[in-house]
Amino acid sequence: MTPRVVLTIAGSDSGGGAGIQADLKTFAALGVYGVSVVTAVTAQNTTGVTGVHAVPAEMVGAQLDAVLDDFEVAAVKVGMIPDREVALAVAGRVSRLPNLVVDPVLVATSGSRLSAVASVRPLLAYPSILTPNRREAAALLEASPPTGVAEMAEALAGLGAGSVVVTGSESAVDVLHHDGVTTVLDGVPVETTNNHGSGCTFSSAIAVRLALGDEVPVAVRAAKAYVANALRGGRHWKLGSGPGPLNHFA
Repeated sequence: MTPRVVLTIAGSDSGGGAGIQADLKTFAALGVYGVSVVTAVTAQNTTGVTGVHAVPAEMVGAQLDAVLDDFEVAAVKVGMIPDREVALAVAGRVSRLPNLVVDPVLVATSGSRLSAVASVRPLLAYPSILTPNRREAAALLEASPPTGVAEMAEALAGLGAGSVVVTGSESAVDVLHHDGVTTVLDGVPVETTNNHGSGCTFSSAIAVRLALGDEVPVAVRAAKAYVANALRGGRHWKLGSGPGPLNHFA
């Protein structure tokens, strides 16, 4: 049977744990066919990011057109957006991007800043699933973010996103705001330092489940379970000297 096609629009991680590399591993592990649009090339490993080179917006648009003109894309995950011009190139084609999942990648696991809020903001007005972590949610809400996670999710939904999941990978407690209802999604924390790429993996897994026909709450819970399993599968790995990657094929 021909697999569903899921598109990732994101940056490349030379260490292989996050970004497009994590997205494509997630797609393969969950049984869909992955296509990609590279927005930036990073010099990166488990200890940090030492360089970022943005792909020109014209080339991002050309990649998007090449993919969308030839493949029937069922869902889209958006990750690192290096500048406003790239965001506008994506936003200009948003009507062709079904089941849009936006992961506002502002800061890497290592603490390195990857993009600014202004780079992501043009995408916030479109119905999508937004998946920031707590720090990213606060940054997107700028000067006076709510102190509560549920209030953050509701405030971000008010900016235009159809649904918002504010993630808390360390505590395994995520907050979903969907269809006017806020739900706390509890989980069991996985004791591991190998969590590099967990946010990318989570948003990619949501996109896969949406492509396969799940409703948003079901897709989010399935993605949460997949990430937990990937964290458990890689918890004893010794790859690099910093936070290592997940085992996407556990």
